[in-house]
Amino acid sequence: MSSRLDLYSKVEHLLGIEESTSYLHTLYTQVLYNYEIQTLLDVGCGRGELMEAFTKYDIKCEGIDLSALMVEKARAKGLHAEHKSICEVDKKYDAIVSVFDVLNFVEPDQLQSFMNCVHEALNEEGIFVFDINTLHGFTNVAEGTMTREEGNMFLAVDAVFEKNELHTKFTLFTKEEGNRYTKEQSTIIQYFHSLQLFKKLKNFKVVQSAYLDMYDEKDKALIVLKKA
Repeated sequence: MSSRLDLYSKVEHLLGIEESTSYLHTLYTQVLYNYEIQTLLDVGCGRGELMEAFTKYDIKCEGIDLSALMVEKARAKGLHAEHKSICEVDKKYDAIVSVFDVLNFVEPDQLQSFMNCVHEALNEEGIFVFDINTLHGFTNVAEGTMTREEGNMFLAVDAVFEKNELHTKFTLFTKEEGNRYTKEQSTIIQYFHSLQLFKKLKNFKVVQSAYLDMYDEKDKALIVLKKA
């Protein structure tokens, strides 16, 4: 998974998601402002933009990501980021966040283990805030094809959703010297998880849930869980 996410990190700036990411960061800031937190872990921290936002509120922020390239970019900003999974975390936090579909990358048969590790990494009454794609978001927004060209890079994206899985193939052509091109390709998979699934978790309590209109009506859901 790490190597596949590394290619995604190289082309993320070509996907046109900056405005949506900024919107989610603002929303998360507003949600967490209502809770008294001093420590925060960003799971799937990427380049660390959300951690940067929370440092303004005197909150100690740390991040983890499965992409070594993303971690490198976050560290270049002076942020505390590590290349590890949530189940490798050995500290506890007041809040844990996972922004922009991170949980959709967790396979269904690994989701309970993931949630158990989140539970273990939270202080008593700690909260977990995350967003997921809805079924409508997968079928009417995420599925499809697109191409984007910028500088010496040309990207083709082809996404197909079936059997509750979104398979997205990224093909990147990079122009080198002498009019030669290098080609990189990988496929990442996202999985549909229903809101009801999280409401049934025995070691968490849903304290807030809402549908979001990111690219279309109710294409994403924001969920806040409290450790039980």
